[in-house]
Amino acid sequence: MFSLREERRLRVFENRVLRKIFVPRRDEVTGQWRKRHNEELNDLYFPHNIFGVIKLRIMRCTGHVARMGGKRNLYRVLVGKPEGKRPLGRPTRRWEDNINMDFQEVGYEDMDWIDLVQDRYRWQELVNTVMNHRVP
Repeated sequence: MFSLREERRLRVFENRVLRKIFVPRRDEVTGQWRKRHNEELNDLYFPHNIFGVIKLRIMRCTGHVARMGGKRNLYRVLVGKPEGKRPLGRPTRRWEDNINMDFQEVGYEDMDWIDLVQDRYRWQELVNTVMNHRVP
């Protein structure tokens, strides 16, 4: 979904914001004020990290689009295959590939997500599972 550079920059931004929200802490041993470490920030703000929120929103949007039906243009963009000659190099990832990668992270790799989307409540449970999966 993101390149490694984008992931690193998002993590740095998120930690910078969280350090401002969760003010510095006084060290018990030295009595000096110090910044909070990344592990402390993750423990304080575990349920919500920036990648989980982005995945949640993308998967919710994907669910809405997939339930629209095959005649809508947005649906065709979501599951469509590009026409014409493929350029050299690695193929670019599609939305569908990103959704499949998110499912593999939580252990649902053999599931046909297009059929699953039609059952709104099961889809919502699965999206919440992906959201709560902790990104290392």
